[in-house]
Amino acid sequence: MRNDYGKLIYLLQDSCLQEISPLLQFDLIAPIKTVYSLLKEYKAEKLLEEELLWDATKEITPEGKSRAEIQYEIKKKERAIEELSSKYARAGLNKEQVCRCLYSIGDNHSFLRVSRDPVERMLEYLRKYYQADEFEEGHSLAISTGVDGARLTHSHNRQYSFVEQSLTLWKEISHEMFKLWMLSEEDLLEKGNRYDLKDTGQGLHRVQHSPKVSKEMQRILYKTQVQLGHWVGSSVIHLGDTNVPNALMFIDKYTQVSRILNPIVSTLNKIDRLMVNPSLKIYINNAFEGEDNLKKTILTDFFRHAFDGSGADNFFDAGSCIDGRLTSAWNWCSMIEKKPYFPIFLLTDFTGFDGKF
Repeated sequence: MRNDYGKLIYLLQDSCLQEISPLLQFDLIAPIKTVYSLLKEYKAEKLLEEELLWDATKEITPEGKSRAEIQYEIKKKERAIEELSSKYARAGLNKEQVCRCLYSIGDNHSFLRVSRDPVERMLEYLRKYYQADEFEEGHSLAISTGVDGARLTHSHNRQYSFVEQSLTLWKEISHEMFKLWMLSEEDLLEKGNRYDLKDTGQGLHRVQHSPKVSKEMQRILYKTQVQLGHWVGSSVIHLGDTNVPNALMFIDKYTQVSRILNPIVSTLNKIDRLMVNPSLKIYINNAFEGEDNLKKTILTDFFRHAFDGSGADNFFDAGSCIDGRLTSAWNWCSMIEKKPYFPIFLLTDFTGFDGKF
């Protein structure tokens, strides 16, 4: 994203400029070939309705399974791939291309597990340990402007709703990420959609309107608002301004949600293992009053201060707007080493919020 892909997109973006395109005398950009477009071209789209499709594309994870169970699932998947690729191979569409379609669908399942599932897990934690209308002593989600860096003032009930809607929106964005990514490339590479090179306060960036991504984000936001029945805070979506200069920066911003949440979910999942060690059990009981209270301590701090409007100098850059919520979450990540429970993160193999967990 931040190396070869970003450079490639910017190179292609420049090839669309009116002063550059005539000099090239050919078009560098071609439509993205999707699974559906390839299958439709050869009248093989019925593949997507096959019952065996799930077996051929599902991700095989080792958690809670014996070696024999894993091997059985692998063999079952291989048989399904072989059967489908043989059935739908035809003139112009060989078995290898059908297999590539199946692997591509499988890649999407893997992506959703890594990017969407941790958001769902955090929503489960929120609903398991907290209630909107009441709270345990010491675990209120209420925040006040100026206290512990917060820039918003919310009661427990209001903050609960604010966190719930933010996580729900992130889940919907993660679920639609491939669609948003394709629309982003269309916005970035559309002829006539010029960019302005500006200093955004975070360096020199290409500021460009992104109408297709903006429209889809408005749809996702509306869907989330209808699903929850209410909305707390601002509904402003920054796109094509100094906060999110262009669609590439938008994609980069929201692919980081999993980088934030996966290490937290991983640490919470591994606390049970720490309790098996007698010495660590004594430490957790003495320092955090037990395993359950430790989990709630971490979650309470995250739900308070990863959604408190902090991370920027003004409400236009952070606050309660759609993108500002992610800014606040990154601000919380930057202070993890100062948290009293940071040793627990280290004991559960935490290395940083860089996608490795």
